[in-house]
Amino acid sequence: MKPCPCNSGQEYQNCCEPYHSQTALPDTAEKLMRSRYSAYVEARTDYLHQTIHPDHRNDYDPKATEEWSKNSEWLGLDIISTQKGGSSDSSGVVEFRANYKNKSGTYQSYEISRFEKLENQWFYTDSETPKAKTIRNSKPKVGRNQPCPCGSNKKYKKCCG
Repeated sequence: MKPCPCNSGQEYQNCCEPYHSQTALPDTAEKLMRSRYSAYVEARTDYLHQTIHPDHRNDYDPKATEEWSKNSEWLGLDIISTQKGGSSDSSGVVEFRANYKNKSGTYQSYEISRFEKLENQWFYTDSETPKAKTIRNSKPKVGRNQPCPCGSNKKYKKCCG
């Protein structure tokens, strides 16, 4: 028995495999997101194509997707948040991080993906990369000749500066 790559804690055969083999449909946007990640791990590019919203399939490149899928070592999926996307909703948003490694290095795909339900089936529509958040220091900047905030009683420039 192998664990499901989507990090649900379930076995693959009881989690994403029924979606990949088309014996079941994900009933939430998050389950579709998880099954799409697992499809990358399992190189199920047919499933990836089938779960793209019909209005958004023109940009799909099956050959490039398969190459990326097979030439990557998939390290894990982290679901950060979901908005709507429940079984009674018609749209939803899933924020996630997918970690992977290839011959060039280790990477993280961080996205906010949107999903729509058509005729009781969830589809991926598009995604965006979240903008970096600006971190502002709430304390005033320490001057070179001021005492070092570490408590050493030295000037900042001679200590931690």
